Amino acid sequence: MTESTRRIYAGRVVTLDVAEVRLPNGHLATLEIVGHPGGAAVVALNAAGQVCLLRQYRHVAGGWLWEVPAGKLDGKTPDATARAELAEEAGLQARDWRSLGHVLSSPGVFREVVHLYLARELTAVLSAPEREEVFEVVWVPLAEAVARALDGDIVDAKSVVALLRAAHQLNAGGG
Repeated sequence: MTESTRRIYAGRVVTLDVAEVRLPNGHLATLEIVGHPGGAAVVALNAAGQVCLLRQYRHVAGGWLWEVPAGKLDGKTPDATARAELAEEAGLQARDWRSLGHVLSSPGVFREVVHLYLARELTAVLSAPEREEVFEVVWVPLAEAVARALDGDIVDAKSVVALLRAAHQLNAGGG
């Protein structure tokens, strides 16, 4: 139970609160909590069984990462965000959408929830990436992307979880 909360910072994307919370064991703990609007991420699978990966520059991570298309909610629903990000980053729309659940990025500190989707039956649309994003689109077989997630070549958490869940859903007859 939250006893008190004090906002330390409110920025363009995140907030930082210091909260005094009563834990289930009765202990009073001081927590630093980063608020985030949440996000949506998409495993886009084409008819050839390839997934869309972005080789994206992430300054905070120290360089280039492999990711699936994704973005923050910005007041939109997770479904609307997923559709918009797929169009913006990959230049695609999909006719078949399936939820892959959600993932908590770092639940000890962040309030961020990322909603995951599998998108299929893809068609091209005009795209206009944001100026703050630097990436290239690369298509790889799903099995290769999963192997890269498992061997540590793909380290972005939302992308790893989304790829593994998509492969599991498809292999379990959900495809």
